[in-house]
Amino acid sequence: MHLDHTHDPQARSWLASANAAGTDFPLQNLPYAVFRRAGSAEAWRGGVAIGDQIVDLAALATSALLQEPAAQGARSCAGEALNDFLALGRPVWSALRHALFALLREDAPAAAQQTVRALLLPQAEAEYRLPTRIGDYTDFYTSIHHARNVGRVVRPDNPLTPNFQWLPIAYHGRASSVVVSGTPFRRPWGQAMPPGAQAPSFGPCRRLDYELEMGFYVGPGNAHGQPVPLAQAEQHIFGMCLLNDWSARDHQFWEMNPLGPFLGKNFCTSVSPWIVTMDALAPYRVPFAHPADEPQPLPYLDEAGNRAQGGIDVQLEVLLQTAQHRQRGLAPQRLSGTSFRHQYWTVAQMLAQHTVGGCNLQTGDLLGTGTISGPTPEEAGAIVELSVGGTRPIAIAATGETRTFLEDGDTVVLRGWCEAPDRARIGFGACSGQVQPALPAVA
Repeated sequence: MHLDHTHDPQARSWLASANAAGTDFPLQNLPYAVFRRAGSAEAWRGGVAIGDQIVDLAALATSALLQEPAAQGARSCAGEALNDFLALGRPVWSALRHALFALLREDAPAAAQQTVRALLLPQAEAEYRLPTRIGDYTDFYTSIHHARNVGRVVRPDNPLTPNFQWLPIAYHGRASSVVVSGTPFRRPWGQAMPPGAQAPSFGPCRRLDYELEMGFYVGPGNAHGQPVPLAQAEQHIFGMCLLNDWSARDHQFWEMNPLGPFLGKNFCTSVSPWIVTMDALAPYRVPFAHPADEPQPLPYLDEAGNRAQGGIDVQLEVLLQTAQHRQRGLAPQRLSGTSFRHQYWTVAQMLAQHTVGGCNLQTGDLLGTGTISGPTPEEAGAIVELSVGGTRPIAIAATGETRTFLEDGDTVVLRGWCEAPDRARIGFGACSGQVQPALPAVA
């Protein structure tokens, strides 16, 4: 990944909201989503965020403002999913980014500004759907801090599995239950083994959790049987989003003997509507390395470029809004914050590992990074960590409540952004979901 003029922190847009301090969507970001006017029967189509507005790419494609291959890119975003655009690859992605940057920059020709302004829709007036047709969803487990924290809950004497430091672990999730931010979901039913019991019980989840994650979308896929080398992995990654892998911990821990998660994970996964491109994230790449006294990656998971800039410094936080917060008009409480740079494996290593046995990824597939936790207790990415397996209640200061796990009516909000001196701050928007009561008992 390299820097170019689209990363210039001094560049400004003719749209005032794109220059506002703290905006997630300045000129240097330009993330993608699929949207339409809220409550309308308009066709879903691709859009790009700028300030508090959305550039309608379907409408832009019909104008005379774009040259090829940027025009091809805009046309491919005109449908109800971005798969066709993601399949075109980095040359077209970059061409459309550069064209949009030029049209939205403060020195764009007046006629172009007038044309683009007519194509804008306020984000406050939009609704969103999943940005791609997700054929498959895989969730990784790549935070060593999360692994140790959760491992101490279930295996106090041996929290880290022996394979964790040798490969990016993952399980295949359920693509059908991935939902866009803001979609409520029901507390799931399932089996759990109560402490000291001789037989499992069946009922609504009692230990409902969130997981602070990021996701990344596959661009061009790979042929069946053809692994993607680590050095080429990022050519297959379009961009990243926020992801909440909701987890029924009581169901999960009972069923994971001996296989991976099933009902404990398959009831809902929430993603933010905006995909921040890898191009936009280029200024925030950081070196990657395992500590010298720990196992080093095997050769197929090791490469000079990945060592030099495989990490990404994304700041992340979790906010909790209870029903009492809403009733009393109170702001949500911040539960934790950390950075994606702490992950033990990079997104490139995750993709390379996924394909090394011959698995063919497809355009639009979603890969989750696994829970993101940092090295301190305040950086835990799940409530099972913060509450130490439910043994230490978390105080909700403004309402006087406590939580060990999530309750009905709770809304969890994930936020992410990148900022550093001499860099333009860019953000991911938000990923939220609200817990609804379980359905009545099933027969």
